[in-house]
Amino acid sequence: MVRRPLVWMAAIVLFVEAVGIALLNWFLGMVVDRQDMSMAGLDSDLMARSSKIGGVVFGLYFLACAVSTLLVALRRRPPGLFGRVLLISAAVAHALLGAFTVGLVGWGAFTFMMVVFALIVFTLLAYDPRETGPVDAAPETGGTGDDEGGAAEAGGTVPAGSADAAGPDSGEDTTAGKVDLGKGADTKGVEAMDAVEEEPAVAVAASAS
Repeated sequence: MVRRPLVWMAAIVLFVEAVGIALLNWFLGMVVDRQDMSMAGLDSDLMARSSKIGGVVFGLYFLACAVSTLLVALRRRPPGLFGRVLLISAAVAHALLGAFTVGLVGWGAFTFMMVVFALIVFTLLAYDPRETGPVDAAPETGGTGDDEGGAAEAGGTVPAGSADAAGPDSGEDTTAGKVDLGKGADTKGVEAMDAVEEEPAVAVAASAS
């Protein structure tokens, strides 16, 4: 299906974002530390440490989002409560960053943010909470031939089709019952005809007397 590859793509994109944001903030912290720069009188060492700490925090945050999305792809289930909170916050963050990057960076960055936003929202809505993942066990059937044989032995009944299965190989004469039934039907018909013929004779005898 289409939804599982898209969820895998979302997990890969979030993992790349986690690594990219962590490396970018770490690099900016190193630049500030080596250049000994200051902004509005702030300590350069404090700025460098803040940038590195921010890179680690945001990297771990996006890594957790990637792991949550990866679990959705593997289990084929919607994320749990914690994972849902992570992905919703990540979707909101990408929507806000997309709005900010239009004027600061350009439409290319906005398009990238919207694609990631769409992938995260799709991950949240791809699987129904009532679904329990792939079905491992086969559906139960009504019974097997062994069960029918056991029931026949216990109850003294023969399953349907057993007479046909016996057939000519079993050596039994299966036509005897049919012949007897035919003879019984013929004798009953003859007796009925004799009774009809005797009724007028009885009536004539009664009128003569």
